[in-house]
Amino acid sequence: MMMRIEPRELSYKAFPASEATAAGMKVLSMNPDAVYCTVLHNHTYCERDGRPLHMHLILPSQHERPDATWPLLVFVQGSAWRQQHLDANLAPLSWISRQGYAVAIVEYRPSDLAPFPAQIQDAKTAIRYLRKNAGQFRIDPEQIVIWGDSSGGHTAVMTGITPHDKTLDTDVYDGLSCEVKGIIDYYGPADITRMNEAHSTMDHAGADSPEGLLIGGLNVLENPVQAEPTIIMNHISQEVDIPPILIIHGNKDRLVPFEQSVLLYNDLKQKGKDVEFFKIEGADHGGPDFWSDDVLGIVHAFITRLYGAV
Repeated sequence: MMMRIEPRELSYKAFPASEATAAGMKVLSMNPDAVYCTVLHNHTYCERDGRPLHMHLILPSQHERPDATWPLLVFVQGSAWRQQHLDANLAPLSWISRQGYAVAIVEYRPSDLAPFPAQIQDAKTAIRYLRKNAGQFRIDPEQIVIWGDSSGGHTAVMTGITPHDKTLDTDVYDGLSCEVKGIIDYYGPADITRMNEAHSTMDHAGADSPEGLLIGGLNVLENPVQAEPTIIMNHISQEVDIPPILIIHGNKDRLVPFEQSVLLYNDLKQKGKDVEFFKIEGADHGGPDFWSDDVLGIVHAFITRLYGAV
């Protein structure tokens, strides 16, 4: 008769390892340094204009460090400032998370609901929310980098360089900082008034263009007062410090001209800012070139320089 073993509460350390075996069984050693990630989908961080705004959270954990806190990457998914698909880059961002980062993919209000600066306001609000709830998500609130692609790149840069500009912010979660340690810009627009100066497959000036909708459904070139606050370079001066910036752009981008990143980089260098710029030869607007091991290695190296080794 088999002996019945009564269940009892035991810690992992106290729980006995099984000595059972089987012919042909192969044995692997556990890796105490392995990082495992879980995803929290559609977590609401605030409500604006009667609409809940969400984020996806990719949260790492490690067997040997169950209570560890993790540096945070806030990712703004591009969408031509329209409705985002927050899942679009969930897979490669999970790879980044496994290197030892929490990742928050944040939703902003689309331009047809709320024009500029709603997108910047929402990204700043999300950062403050994450700082407020750092303990719940095991985030290090002092180690935050913002990253975005396309319109999300524009939003990320604008958010990162204007933490104290109240005209581009709200009082939601007031009293908490929206400052970040670094900015990663994947092929984002920099000056919407100059996008038609380079080759593109779409118009960037008309009232119904993404850029026109960003400023309230107006022609970009005919409405400089509305367009000028969206231009990143107008918010950068030699006197005011900004976080380090990493720019990556393909030189066959059919939607956001490569020249946009050249304009931004040259302005940053002229004003003495910490900036790195990588051209991906032959790359279009997004796609696998930006999520290769080599490019993610550049991103990881940039983040590591800001955070220190993770």
